[in-house]
Amino acid sequence: MGKRRSYGAGFREGAVRIVLETGKPAAEVARDLGVHEGTLQAWVSRARGAAETGTGPLEECEREELARLRAENQRLRKETVEFGMERDVLRRCMVLWVKQLTRTRRCPSG
Repeated sequence: MGKRRSYGAGFREGAVRIVLETGKPAAEVARDLGVHEGTLQAWVSRARGAAETGTGPLEECEREELARLRAENQRLRKETVEFGMERDVLRRCMVLWVKQLTRTRRCPSG
């Protein structure tokens, strides 16, 4: 049996990116990098699965966008609550106005 090699996370990510971004077959990339084809194919499959489920490491730009979107979501939720309160106040005002209007038409003062 041969000695089992260990590859760093950066190497694995780079190899997977070559396969995914260039469209080259995993066998060709594996040969070029000196990695067993099955090993590289397993890394690619794992990366595709992580991409589909939304798991896996985020890049810096993705982290920044996520933080921005969370902040915007929080702001929009707060605005929604405020608009709901304003709507309720306007609704109550409208009801009072209609009641007042109907009273003055029934009993004209003078």
